[in-house]
Amino acid sequence: MNRRFVVLAVMLVALVAAAPAMAQEHGEAAGDSGSPWGLFAPAIAIGLAAAFGSLGQGKGLAAAVEAIGRNPGAVGPIRITMIIGLALIESLVIYALIIAFMLLP
Repeated sequence: MNRRFVVLAVMLVALVAAAPAMAQEHGEAAGDSGSPWGLFAPAIAIGLAAAFGSLGQGKGLAAAVEAIGRNPGAVGPIRITMIIGLALIESLVIYALIIAFMLLP
């Protein structure tokens, strides 16, 4: 099968599956139900994002330090790549924080 066809088919299925979500009426948002569980969703979201983001940053930093220890002459490129990677991981945690604020009722 052609790879483009597979990608197009997956995108089409995703769009068709997401269409019912757009049919929701205005007053039926997830936070409007009055359930106390709606307050736990943002806490769980930011907790998981912070936990796994910090694990990812720790693994990336450990790998960078090990690479610098093996090849001290390549400090510059390793450091730049590490800082960019850490910034991208941290941006994902910040996105989770923004989504957590949006989930608050």
